[in-house]
Amino acid sequence: MENFSREFMFVLHGLNDSKTNKHIYFSFGLVVYIVTLFVNLILIITIILSKTLHEPMYLFICNLYVNGICGASAFYPKILADLFSDSHVISYTGCLIQIYIIHCYIFCELTCLTAMAYDRYVAICKPLEYHNIMTHQKVVNLLVFIWFFSILETSVGTAQTSQLRLCGNDIDKLYCFNWDVVKLSCTDVTVNNVYGYIVIFAHVFQAVFIIISYIRIVRTCIPHLITLMNFTISLLLDLMCARYGKGQELQALRNILGIEFLVVPPLLNPIIYGLKMTQIRRQVSDLGNLKTYICCT
Repeated sequence: MENFSREFMFVLHGLNDSKTNKHIYFSFGLVVYIVTLFVNLILIITIILSKTLHEPMYLFICNLYVNGICGASAFYPKILADLFSDSHVISYTGCLIQIYIIHCYIFCELTCLTAMAYDRYVAICKPLEYHNIMTHQKVVNLLVFIWFFSILETSVGTAQTSQLRLCGNDIDKLYCFNWDVVKLSCTDVTVNNVYGYIVIFAHVFQAVFIIISYIRIVRTCIPHLITLMNFTISLLLDLMCARYGKGQELQALRNILGIEFLVVPPLLNPIIYGLKMTQIRRQVSDLGNLKTYICCT
């Protein structure tokens, strides 16, 4: 086992059922890979060169494009080469490199999406404070953290895997994945297992944070949607009734529809967009206090 890592080869079994159509799979995969690279590169260059797009959200999106190229490049070249090879093998070192890049891509994607959810939450739920919170320096710090955090947790996991002694070389996937290699170990994998659960918990927490952020965003948008739907539907029904409704038995309905969009929105809008909004409510309260002060003096 002294020179085990240098001589060991993994066998990938994910392509065993694709031998008859390998030319079709190769052509499709090559086109998808080229399009993926081209589209992402064009968008990266566009964001970099356009100063109007140097906003936090676009910078995070640009980071997703860069990360997408890394993830695609860790997968497509190897599988395209395997489609024209009778033996689907990968060296020990090559497998660890693929594990490292793919896992770093996964972690970076989730962490970047978390930062984007935070950015959207601040932009929509705290619009007046947005530019004070999402400063250029903070965006840079978040981008650095995204890559540092992803690289760190990937490095720890890959380093742990590289220390294992393996008793098998069969991987039932199209590519190398960390846990598939860990399962081949002859030694105790408790440390790897515990670290895996820590990583899973951390990224599940990120996913929960993203969901909660967008729930808060949707709650912020609900008043606008209610107002829009109420006004549009009532106006549309009134127009339809005016064009196609006949008979005295529908007069009451036509009267209701005819005045609903004139009566309800002017009444609800101050409640939805005024008293429910903290800034406006605070100003109304201050104005009321000022009037009370004037009257008392």
